[in-house]
Amino acid sequence: MPEKPYDHKQIELKWFERWQNQPDLYKADSNSSLPKYYVLEMLPYPSGTLHIGHIRNYSIGDALARYKRMRGFNVLHPMGWDAFGLPAENAAIANRRHPREWTRANIDEMKRQHRRMAFSYDWNREISTCEPGYYRWNQWFFLKMYERGLAYRRQALLNWCPNCATVLANEQVVDGCCWRHETTPVEQREMVQWFIRITRYADQLLSDIKQLEDGWPERVLTMQRNWIGRSEGTEVDFALEGDQRKIRVFTTRVDTIYGATCVILAPEHPLVTDLATAGVHAEVRRMIDARGHKDPGDLEKEGLFTGRYAINPFNGERVPIWVANFIVMGYGTGAIMAVPAHDERDFEFCKQYGIPIRPVIRPVDGDLADPVTIREAFADYGIVENSGQFSGLASAEARLRMNEAAGRAGFGSAAVTFRLKDWGVSRQRYWGTPIPMIHCPCCGVVPVPEEDLPVVLPLDVAITGQGSSPLAAVDAFMNVPCPKCGTAARRESDTMDTFIDSSWYFYRYCDPDNAGAPFDTQSAAYWFPIDQYIGGVEHAILHLIYSRFWTKFMRDLGLVANDEPATRLFTQGMVIKDGAKMSKSKGNVISADQMIERFGADTGRVFELFAAPPEKDLDWTDAGAEGAYRFLGRVYRFLTRNADRALAAQPGGASPSESDRRIRRKLHQTLRKVTEDFETRWHFNTSIAKIMEFVNDLYAAEADLSPAVLLEALETLVLMLEPFAPYVAEEMWEQLGRTGPVFRQPWPAFDAGLAREEEAEIVVQVNGKLRARFQAPFGTPQATLETTALGNDKIQQAIEGRRVAKVVVVPDKLVNIVVR
Repeated sequence: MPEKPYDHKQIELKWFERWQNQPDLYKADSNSSLPKYYVLEMLPYPSGTLHIGHIRNYSIGDALARYKRMRGFNVLHPMGWDAFGLPAENAAIANRRHPREWTRANIDEMKRQHRRMAFSYDWNREISTCEPGYYRWNQWFFLKMYERGLAYRRQALLNWCPNCATVLANEQVVDGCCWRHETTPVEQREMVQWFIRITRYADQLLSDIKQLEDGWPERVLTMQRNWIGRSEGTEVDFALEGDQRKIRVFTTRVDTIYGATCVILAPEHPLVTDLATAGVHAEVRRMIDARGHKDPGDLEKEGLFTGRYAINPFNGERVPIWVANFIVMGYGTGAIMAVPAHDERDFEFCKQYGIPIRPVIRPVDGDLADPVTIREAFADYGIVENSGQFSGLASAEARLRMNEAAGRAGFGSAAVTFRLKDWGVSRQRYWGTPIPMIHCPCCGVVPVPEEDLPVVLPLDVAITGQGSSPLAAVDAFMNVPCPKCGTAARRESDTMDTFIDSSWYFYRYCDPDNAGAPFDTQSAAYWFPIDQYIGGVEHAILHLIYSRFWTKFMRDLGLVANDEPATRLFTQGMVIKDGAKMSKSKGNVISADQMIERFGADTGRVFELFAAPPEKDLDWTDAGAEGAYRFLGRVYRFLTRNADRALAAQPGGASPSESDRRIRRKLHQTLRKVTEDFETRWHFNTSIAKIMEFVNDLYAAEADLSPAVLLEALETLVLMLEPFAPYVAEEMWEQLGRTGPVFRQPWPAFDAGLAREEEAEIVVQVNGKLRARFQAPFGTPQATLETTALGNDKIQQAIEGRRVAKVVVVPDKLVNIVVR
């Protein structure tokens, strides 16, 4: 067979057309006797088109899926669409196109690109979260949470644009202003919202991290621990002077309470309205609006004195009550006691506003700081001083005794609090799951009966981006009889946070067409937990916390038996171009179609897996892609010109030549490397580099190889390339006269004996310094290694005129000569 040029378009279109006609090509079997493997990339938002940043994520998962199939696993590798969300509404406003139409068109386009990239998804299990058949189960779960007291309503602060007269998502607030009206400051408005009581699961979410320590990146687990933020401390009631009410504060350092010189409230604290004067009210409102959705840690500290005082219950001291922008209502009680001598944040604030500083903790081996000359807070534990009956105690002992004293006196107790807040799930948006609740003037809030699900999102809705929730203006949707009493009532007009859609979607893949339940429990028991989940580290907090919570809730419903959704998590690096993250505004986005047209899908996959370890950021360069293209061309040309000679191999034949032995050794070393990388660290870049080295060795030995060794080398090379470059692998498999998809062939086993080098490189040192190297057969006796080393010309020069005191030999590795 003559050598053929590598025509990526002809090859890829040929196999693309063939595979398109095989809808069950990658079908997973829920009743298989094979061991299962569930590999999943996080489902995408259908934004319009795939670009090369998306492709890296999917190429990693697809390489693993193909490899696992070849290792004999029953692989589930599905794909779906996180299809609800704000961008569709924005597109509707900008383009006068219905969100559903825009979303479905984007799904069709991205699905076409996924198929063209040859990602091996079981499309029979495809889901889209904007379909009633999916989101009815969002509503069902919501009702189950409501029954158990997990879903509830309360007032909450939201971003409000006075020009739009509507609520804004955090993403729509740019530098404190509305994204549409760049000079309109966003205000904070209190509105009734629906919440899910995720905090009820806070302890489980934290303790069960232990189950993930072997399979999830430590960086992600640390982020989750910090987000959950469990703190052990004390709740103490400070009485309001001249009032029966109390301010409950939370502190992790009750041992410092005698050093408290003020109480500070969050701006949103319910007591602020009653305590502050009219002038302070206006400043508090400004403070709330200025903070908006920003992290309080990023703000310059601001405070306001309310003019009121509280009483420290431990010593009866009168302390001023302040309001400050860095106190968060959602953490602890929304009120703190400020101890500036022993907390750096409090120190900065009190110095700024001239509030007294009183040290009450000294170092174990030091003196108490002078309140006049103190320059920084002493935040460590130590010995308590100037603290009444607790003076002289170590901090730990003082905390225990103070907790006991507060409990006996009835003004406090030991407490645990979490940074994690309940999940606000109301969205004043159209394109989302309708919340299945009805507001009756007689019965109050009434859940929609399960038999009436789904509450279908109406299509005839005007989306203007102004006013309240778009659904509120659709009378045909909103006006319904109360399910309890039949009185005219109104539906809930808010829709659900789209993180609900993505909190359980991977279970629906097990049973996507089930109309009677979210999924079949036996099917879920077979596939779960996910063996390998893949996605960006930016999802470490919200999506991954919510999905872990949802799994625990479904376990408590009896739907699943697993505590966690995924055994292993992999967070891939970003693809950047010209040193920056790809974005339309920077003009550095390369679409999948552009890449396929110029280089081919296989080249894109190979380059993105080769150019950097998968957990690191990758800088796309055309030169790098061209290198990957040349590599695939070299492989293809070598195979096509040698296929006939390889296929002429006869059983038996002549004894293997030195070239045959060397190539077989390199082949099995390469196969060992690729296999170990798949099984352990996923360094696909080094796997592909090793394959490239092997191809170079094949070129160098081409003329001297026997047909039998050539055939073994070519077949194994194609099988190793299959997970990375499926199109050209399939074409070369056919060129070798083989049939059937390559991914259904068994993964070849490397021979450890053949993979071992015949000779070891022996390092020779003189007094620990490298002086020479030589080759020796493995297992060479130590005496022979010593003699060879001492006879080496370089070593003789190094030891000339000196006495050899000792020779240390490490077999197959090293000879160290000690001279005096």
